[in-house]
Amino acid sequence: MTASDPVRLIIVDDHPIVREGLRAAFGNEPDFTVVGEAGDGAEALTLVDRVAPDVVLMDLRMPGVDGVTAIRRLRESGRGVPVLVLTTYDSDGDVVPAIEAGAAGYLLKDAPTAELLDAVRAVHRGTSVLSPALVARLMEHTRRPAPGSLTRRELQVLQLVADGAGNREAAAALFISEASIKTHLTHIYNKLDVRDRAAAVGEAYRRGLLPTPGDRTS
Repeated sequence: MTASDPVRLIIVDDHPIVREGLRAAFGNEPDFTVVGEAGDGAEALTLVDRVAPDVVLMDLRMPGVDGVTAIRRLRESGRGVPVLVLTTYDSDGDVVPAIEAGAAGYLLKDAPTAELLDAVRAVHRGTSVLSPALVARLMEHTRRPAPGSLTRRELQVLQLVADGAGNREAAAALFISEASIKTHLTHIYNKLDVRDRAAAVGEAYRRGLLPTPGDRTS
């Protein structure tokens, strides 16, 4: 492909009317050519093999193989074709898995046509693209503690609990109140998605948050 060749694009969306509108938008631009359409992720994977596009424009929520799964499979296959997500969904639960799966960009369907065209050009050049409306949200997500992560104090409390200490003994050992111990335990339960002390200790061992008794030095 030379610099003057149009960008070969496939459109993946389970709504025919959306595909029709996108095809029309790109069809008006001389530097694009739509070489195929797919209604779900499985069809998209087959189409990529058949037509070797330069960019895949991918919806996320589709019947059968969804967009995130298709993106991950494309990355694992080593095909190297960049994927720009185009969807109506803007929650962390949609954006983050798509980026982690290997999407080169993420745009919302209410974006202006000019922004969409520029985004496809950008991912074709190797530049990552993220809808401006999602930048602040994604930054906030990356700043949050990872699910299940415990603070130093919470680990201290949990270690005492694992050693058999009750709330009073743990409070005395850490020079804090029993009420503080109860608060720390509540946070621990929420982070580890458990309901009681025994389950918290077991889950902490399973995750490697606490050293097993055999690994601890005297």
